[in-house]
Amino acid sequence: MVYRDDYFIRHSISVSAVIVRAWITHKYTGGDWNVKWEENLLHAVAKNYTLLQTIPPFERPFKDHQVCLEWNTGYIWNLQANRIPQCPLENDVVALLGFPYASSGENTGIVKKFPRFQNRELEATRRQRMDYPVFTVSLWLYLLHYCKANLCGILYFVDSNEMYGTPSVFLTEEGYLHIQMHLVKGEDLAVKTKFIVPLKEWFRLDISFNGGQIVVTTSIGQDLKSYHNQTISFREDFHYNDTAGYFIIGGSRYVAGIEGFFGPLKYYRLRSLHPAQIFNPLLEKQLAEQIKLYYERCAEVQEIISVYASAALRGGERQEACHLHNSYLDLQRKYGRPSMCRAFPWEKELKDKHPSLFQALLEMDLLTVPRNQNESVLEIGGKIFEKAVKRLSSIDGLHQISSVIPFLMDSSCCGYHKASYYLAVFYETGLNVPRDQLQGMLYSLVGGQGSERLSSMNLGYKHYQGIDNYPLDWELSYAYYSNIATKTPLDQHTLQGDQAYVETIRLKDDEILKVQTKEDGDVFMWLKHEATRGNAAAQQRLAQMLFWGQQGVAKNPEAAIEWYAKGALETEDPALIYDYAIVLFKGQGVKKNRRLALELMKKAASKGLHQAVNGLGWYYHKFKKNYAKAAKYWLKAEEMGNPDASYNLGVLHLDGIFPGVPGRNQTLAGEYFHKAAQGGHMEGTLWCSLYYITGNLETFPRDPEKAVVWAKHVAEKNGYLGHVIRKGLNAYLEGSWHEALLYYVLAAETGIEVSQTNLAHICEERPDLARRYLGVNCVWRYYNFSVFQIDAPSFAYLKMGDLYYYGHQNQSQDLELSVQMYAQAALDGDSQGFFNLALLIEEGTIIPHHILDFLEIDSTLHSNNISILQELYERCWSHSNEESFSPCSLAWLYLHLRLFWGAVLHSALIYFLGTFLLSILIAWTVQYFQSVSASDAPPRPSRASPDTAMSTASPAVIPAADASDQDQPTVTNNLEPRG
Repeated sequence: MVYRDDYFIRHSISVSAVIVRAWITHKYTGGDWNVKWEENLLHAVAKNYTLLQTIPPFERPFKDHQVCLEWNTGYIWNLQANRIPQCPLENDVVALLGFPYASSGENTGIVKKFPRFQNRELEATRRQRMDYPVFTVSLWLYLLHYCKANLCGILYFVDSNEMYGTPSVFLTEEGYLHIQMHLVKGEDLAVKTKFIVPLKEWFRLDISFNGGQIVVTTSIGQDLKSYHNQTISFREDFHYNDTAGYFIIGGSRYVAGIEGFFGPLKYYRLRSLHPAQIFNPLLEKQLAEQIKLYYERCAEVQEIISVYASAALRGGERQEACHLHNSYLDLQRKYGRPSMCRAFPWEKELKDKHPSLFQALLEMDLLTVPRNQNESVLEIGGKIFEKAVKRLSSIDGLHQISSVIPFLMDSSCCGYHKASYYLAVFYETGLNVPRDQLQGMLYSLVGGQGSERLSSMNLGYKHYQGIDNYPLDWELSYAYYSNIATKTPLDQHTLQGDQAYVETIRLKDDEILKVQTKEDGDVFMWLKHEATRGNAAAQQRLAQMLFWGQQGVAKNPEAAIEWYAKGALETEDPALIYDYAIVLFKGQGVKKNRRLALELMKKAASKGLHQAVNGLGWYYHKFKKNYAKAAKYWLKAEEMGNPDASYNLGVLHLDGIFPGVPGRNQTLAGEYFHKAAQGGHMEGTLWCSLYYITGNLETFPRDPEKAVVWAKHVAEKNGYLGHVIRKGLNAYLEGSWHEALLYYVLAAETGIEVSQTNLAHICEERPDLARRYLGVNCVWRYYNFSVFQIDAPSFAYLKMGDLYYYGHQNQSQDLELSVQMYAQAALDGDSQGFFNLALLIEEGTIIPHHILDFLEIDSTLHSNNISILQELYERCWSHSNEESFSPCSLAWLYLHLRLFWGAVLHSALIYFLGTFLLSILIAWTVQYFQSVSASDAPPRPSRASPDTAMSTASPAVIPAADASDQDQPTVTNNLEPRG
């Protein structure tokens, strides 16, 4: 700290302030030299400190070391001795959020992590203030409800020990703010504000910390009209280290988030600012205003429905009291037109404002709706949605979209957010409505806030790719995807709602389409026949199809269980025995029978089925709490390759109950979870994605993009998405083009690749339908989306390569991107990719060196186009699936024939023969004229022979002249790349 850096003093300490502390402690209470000074300071009877003035590093003097350096060393050192390095330009302001985030009030949120400052001065300041925090938080909020639990997360810090740190801001059930800090002495301190925050109003919350003083301010509206202000002072020292953990915006596995929307969020890491000094405007003002207007309209719609429903129920009760019960009246109430009360005192303006709502209510039987207000509004919204979807599923359903949008809006206002997702897709894609990006964002956010699965996936996908005016934000994308990924295993276990198994079925694959069936289809009837005869494989497949709703069969758990039982009790197939045991354990569609289930599980395990061995471990863990026996079975199953066992072992280590291993071991748990995830285990994948987003484990360095990929993988297995995909597939197989296009658009906008390529295929088959009803370039949009997915199919790359090669509508030709697409298809092993690259070279296109490196073609060995062509055609031939002659083999043969002919034309033999024949011709001609002149005889018909000789010699002369211009063979046929 005294001298400047030189050859001997390297990296001297750079400090901005030095504090000298002094304290006095009793010897018997804290004077032990082995005790840390912080602990001594806490027990001091007297203490003081003073601040020393420091000298900046480059103002310090050089020390005279009295040492002479060698001339070359001294010269090199003098070149850099007086060079003052520049600190990197860095700001302490962090924009944690810029685009609105829809918080559903569940246990998912946005995870952010601060790095250390690169600037040494800023980093030194940050470290100095660990026990004297100076920072400011500013965020916008729009709250729909106060917390339904004790606390709901707004913004809080989680340290490396998974404990709350400074700051932690929560919302209470009464509407107060709960602010919690972690003290230097290791305890926690919390305070609650004296004011409550507003509902259904955009407001800015500013919290500034300056040592032990906290200032909390709320400001309402665009003009930041002050709402409340409170200053809170403490004598305790807060511990604050914003890099030793991560921040969470909203919910997490520790606490649920708020119900509402987050706006822009700024964090000033080293400054305590007054609200007037904070620059944090409400971005996306139009969208924020639309959110406010939406909930104002919906409050009116819900009030109308509540009053209407309660009045209808009261009227129904009076009618029930007056009417006698008889069969005729029962039939009339069941099948006749519902009785309607037309005496409601609605104002004409209100009726004119909501015509679709009143029409729907008049046509609806409200006597069956629940008496609870919230439940009745939601159920009525569901009925309105069902009627709208019924119209959309008609033969000309797409033509009906503009007329059903008001009904979908009313349904959305009732909290039935499937309607919100339909509206979002209609507006974002312009599906028979004018394309409106703002309205599309509004309904996507509303659906996401309502925890609608497809809406959340849509938001996650748009932020993952940064498309359709959504900013690229992987942490925000993870918040949406993890919400649905967490629900996916639960949805599969409940077997409720409109769910179907998500299957990868491509409309281009005729073989897969042929095996799609229904309960009366040939495939299903054949399987049923074989299962009845006792075929174990048929019984298992039939049960799986019925249990999960696979291959076009409607979900029927009861029928599936019958086949599981028949197969388990009549055959010795271990898989059927295991499946039936699981059903009996869980009581899914059948009465629980733990004793029989255990017998069957042991029987299946004795036959070497690793799932059954894992099942025995699960039994001893769940029912007997015998962790030693459970671990024994799980270790055995894990050795057999069972991913469920790997996950279960990870849980034992995470909970700290693994036999013989004291305490929790998150590192070992993470290794087991990763192994389970690689085997396709959903919960294991979710844990890995959590570790990647937080970066709290050394074995899982923070990687938000990878976290999104893993969470997206699980979310796309959700049964509600599978149901939409299955409806689209069934409509396609039945030739219902309108319905197929509708459901594939709904599925494709969630970001699942198979639906995107299938939708593009439909638009290729029916371009008239796509042009008429879609406001986007369907083929281009969805093939383009698909090639940015993980493991995109090679034919999608070929399609995009063709579109770039030929140009498509508003997209001009781009050979460079076309080459990239073909190269990616080739790298995936598609022979067509190699073939198209070769044809581009034949046309004169130059393949860049980075593409050749990408294809692992050594440019030093293949330095010219002929060599590259040979390599591409050979790879094309080797990757071709055709046993006989293929285009690749023919192209390879044609290339070698051209090379052979070119070599022949350049050979010395042809040159010698041509010269010899030309010499004979000249000698014969001279001799002929001499004989003619000697005889003075007129020419005879035999003179025609020189022409014959000329015609014989000319083929050797003309190609020789042409060959000089043919350094490389050229293409005679004008072939073009094809997809």
